[in-house]
Amino acid sequence: MSVTWRLTALVVGFCLDLLLGDPQWAPHPVRAIGGLIGLLERPLRRVFPKSPGGELAAGGVLVLLILAIPTALTAGALWACGRVSVWLAFALETLLCYQLLATRSLRAESGEVYQALKDGNLEEARRAVSMIVGRDTDRLDETGVAKAAVETVAENTSDGVIAPLLFLVFGGAPLGMLYKAANTMDSTVGYKNNQYLYYGRAAARLDDVLNWIPARLAGVLMCLGAVLCGYDGRGAWRIFLRDRKQHKSPNSAHTEAACAGALGVQLAGSNYYFGKLVEKPTIGDDLRAVEAFDIVRAGRLLYATAFLALFFFCGVPLLVMLFPF
Repeated sequence: MSVTWRLTALVVGFCLDLLLGDPQWAPHPVRAIGGLIGLLERPLRRVFPKSPGGELAAGGVLVLLILAIPTALTAGALWACGRVSVWLAFALETLLCYQLLATRSLRAESGEVYQALKDGNLEEARRAVSMIVGRDTDRLDETGVAKAAVETVAENTSDGVIAPLLFLVFGGAPLGMLYKAANTMDSTVGYKNNQYLYYGRAAARLDDVLNWIPARLAGVLMCLGAVLCGYDGRGAWRIFLRDRKQHKSPNSAHTEAACAGALGVQLAGSNYYFGKLVEKPTIGDDLRAVEAFDIVRAGRLLYATAFLALFFFCGVPLLVMLFPF
C-alpha cells in the first residue's frame, strides 16, 4: 500500500474514532493484547527461576513475544488482504487505525466523571474516575476527583492519541500495533511493586523509549492547542518548559504541564496508591482550585491537540505529495 493510501486510511480511521469511539461490545486488538499478556505471565514465571534475574529474563521474553505476535499478525493480515484487493487492505488498515486511537473514548470516560460531579454524586464520580486512574479514589473530595480526571486526560493525550498517530504515520497499522502492544504491557505489568518490579522492568523501559519523542511533541502541540481553545497559551508554554520534568517517568509530565498552564491550575502532587501515600511534586501554579468544568476544558484541549497532530503528522505530507511545488 502506498504512503498516500496509508495516510488516507489513517485520516479516515481518525474520523471514525471521533464518530464511534470504542464500543465495549466489539472485539478490540488492545483487549486481545491484554489477554495475551495475562495468559503468558504464569507459564513464563514457571519457566524462569524465582529470582530477580529470572524475573528480568521472563519479562524480556514477554516483551519479545508481545511485540512480535500482534505486529506479525497485523502485517500478515494486511499482506493477505492486499493479495485479494487493495480496497480490502485499505479497509483493514482504516479499521486498525480507528481501533488504535482513543480520542473519543478518553473524552467520553472523563465526561462520565464530569457528569457525576455536575449531578452532585460524589460516590459515582469516584467510581467513574477509578476506571481511568491508578490512584486510590475512595478518599478523594470533589476537587481531587476533578483533578484526577484532568490529569488522566492530559497524560493520555500523549500515549493514547499523539504517540499512536505518530507511529501509524511512519509505519502504518503494523508499527501502530507494535506501539500499542508496548504501551499495553507497560499499563499491565510496568509497576514498581513486589509483583512486577523485575518482571515488568523491560516493558516499562521500552515504553519510556517509545514515548520519548511523542511525549515532547504532544506537550508542544498542547501548548498550541491551548491557543486554539482560547486558553492561556503563554501560561501553557511557560509551565511546560518549567515543569515538564516534574515526574519520575521521563515522559508523563509534558502534557500535564502544558494542560496545567493552559487552565491556570496545579496538577499532580502526592496521592495514595494501594493504600500507601506516594510523594510526588506538583505541576503548575496554584492560581485556583481545580473544578469539575476543567474536565470539559481538558477534553477540548485533547481534541485541539489531536487535530493539530493529525494535520502536522499526516496532512502536511499528504498536501506535499498531492500538490508538489
